[in-house]
Amino acid sequence: MDKTRPIVILKKKGGHGGHHGGAWKAAYADFVTAMMALFIVLWLLNSSKQVQEAVGGYFKDPTGTSKKVGSNMVGSGENFTLTRDNMPKLKEQLQMAMKQMTDFEKLKSHIEMTVTTEGLRIELSASASGTFFDSGSAKLRGDGSQMLITLAQELGGLPNKLSIEGHTDSQPYSSATYGNWELSSDRANAARRVMQANGVRADQVTQVRGFADQRLRKPESPADPANRRISLIVQYIVKNNDDDDSKSAPGENKNGGDKTASPQEKPAAKE
Repeated sequence: MDKTRPIVILKKKGGHGGHHGGAWKAAYADFVTAMMALFIVLWLLNSSKQVQEAVGGYFKDPTGTSKKVGSNMVGSGENFTLTRDNMPKLKEQLQMAMKQMTDFEKLKSHIEMTVTTEGLRIELSASASGTFFDSGSAKLRGDGSQMLITLAQELGGLPNKLSIEGHTDSQPYSSATYGNWELSSDRANAARRVMQANGVRADQVTQVRGFADQRLRKPESPADPANRRISLIVQYIVKNNDDDDSKSAPGENKNGGDKTASPQEKPAAKE
């Protein structure tokens, strides 16, 4: 019997090409990421200044170990406590925050920060045309409100207590029932209300004091507009090794009472 080898015919099935790998997935993921970044940038450009500063503060300090910039949330700065040792750090942070204000160049000559036995004193003084208040008025102007809001957002997260003082010059006041004592107290309270509405805690302000013209900034020139000012004092948190005398602010007795004379003890005057 004649035997022949079988003929094997191979047929290839038609269809799509073979597997091309997953490179397209990586390219698509990069595209989606780029689009998301674009949308975030566009959102930030249309967001408020406060939101922009808060986002910037996160990237400067993603671990959250330092004070969060631009946040008005209670407790945002709990990791920072003002003592005699680190006071320059707070002063630098406040200066950086205020420089972000639109009208800072116009206002910087009316802002002064100094270290005192009470803590960090922030002086907001007036000019002849009125910087923070109109003459004879306790109503805050726009620049004054914005400055206090900026400070409130920075100071509201600190555990330190605050004192707010109002001062006037020695110009006589026309009203017989309302004078410099009332005006200085009303201005200090106006500053307190703005700050407590924008980050400062309700229990953070321990004193609101009106000194009329009794603590002039320029005693040699009692009518100088620089004597009209609001003072914010960020009080030290006293360490155990600090002197007991530093626990009481000048003009305050050991029980927290204010030694300042009352409006009845001082005749009315005009700013």
